[in-house]
Amino acid sequence: MEITIRDAVTVVHGMGFGALLLLGFSGAFIGLYAMSYSTNPWRPAAAERRLFNLYLAGLALLAWLAVFAGAYLIYPWYRAHPPAGAVDLTGFPQRLLMSSPTTIGWHDIGMEWKEHIAWFAPICLTALAYLVWRYGADLGRIKGLRTALFGLALLAFAATGVAGFFGAMLNKYAPVRGGHEIVLMKAQSHD
Repeated sequence: MEITIRDAVTVVHGMGFGALLLLGFSGAFIGLYAMSYSTNPWRPAAAERRLFNLYLAGLALLAWLAVFAGAYLIYPWYRAHPPAGAVDLTGFPQRLLMSSPTTIGWHDIGMEWKEHIAWFAPICLTALAYLVWRYGADLGRIKGLRTALFGLALLAFAATGVAGFFGAMLNKYAPVRGGHEIVLMKAQSHD
């Protein structure tokens, strides 16, 4: 069983950082709701507030890691130009998608959306983490801030979901492959 370096980086980017980020939103939404909207609001102790702040900062960090890995590691591989006269475009995902009228939309819409909307997630999560750290104890009293926090969280979640969806579809039609192979498991001969 083998995997290439580019496959491994893509897995870490999408299934590592991206999937963990999507799962982490559930805790963020529950914590924000409990602190601000419930009839019996959660009034976290100082240690609990620090943990929630660290949780939100961790989500922001995951988002930044996913976006940086996608923008600076995977995207250059995606955009690689084939040599003149190349017929096999499997090692050049962007050109592979653009070579057929049935797949060009995955580049024109999918990658364009993915590469731009993905940046909303870390920006919104960083703002969310800062605002909860700064005003966390007063969330129950400042309705406008609560609304803004949920708006930031929802925007970050939507951006992550859209970027993840398009990333998965793009990887299905034109995966980023290549680089050295990593052998995960060798087959045993059954003599």
